[in-house]
Amino acid sequence: MRFEECRRCDAVIQPMRIASPSLIGRHVRLEPLTLDHVEALAAAAAVDPTLYNWSAVPQGVEDVRRYVEAALTQRAAGTAVPFATIRIADNAVIGSTRFFDLERWAWPPEHPRAQVATPDVGEIGATWLSASAVRTAANTEAKLLMLTHAFESWDMLRICLHTDARNDRSAAAIERIGGRFEGILRAHRLAVDFIARDSKRYSITAAEWPQVKARLYGLLA
Repeated sequence: MRFEECRRCDAVIQPMRIASPSLIGRHVRLEPLTLDHVEALAAAAAVDPTLYNWSAVPQGVEDVRRYVEAALTQRAAGTAVPFATIRIADNAVIGSTRFFDLERWAWPPEHPRAQVATPDVGEIGATWLSASAVRTAANTEAKLLMLTHAFESWDMLRICLHTDARNDRSAAAIERIGGRFEGILRAHRLAVDFIARDSKRYSITAAEWPQVKARLYGLLA
């Protein structure tokens, strides 16, 4: 592509207007994260901190407040959509998750996607659950709700999921829901133990979504 063509494409990037919806299933409800969730999230994270050896899960009300404020800053910038995860049976806050690194590509003006100001690609992550919700339907249904929204409401082309290369449990969970392993990203992110973390990278594309969706419904059944 010539430089002039690149400039022409860059000029038509539309600012993303990303809504923060509530996503509601049978077992969990994902509602837009707010500062009102801080105390309940702190309580949920404190039940068993040993669950989070490989994940950056804040501990204590002040750390959780900073965590939520950072997520809300990303949301205001149009790069993330964070949620509190609510268990429907008792309305308890059991964790958090989010879309982030949301990206819109520079489509040519004549392309149909140039008229749609929603993300083209992004990541699902920063996902954690309280001890009582581990090995329940909560994570599977939350992923179903988010992926359905990504591919069917936003018409996204790809969702990525990353995990610390040492975190076998998380990698198995991503593979279980249908994430396709792409490889190892070396020194990809700061790890929870403050080293340069190698990440296992997985993805789901729009073409793969119908099969993944059927798989998720099967797991929930």
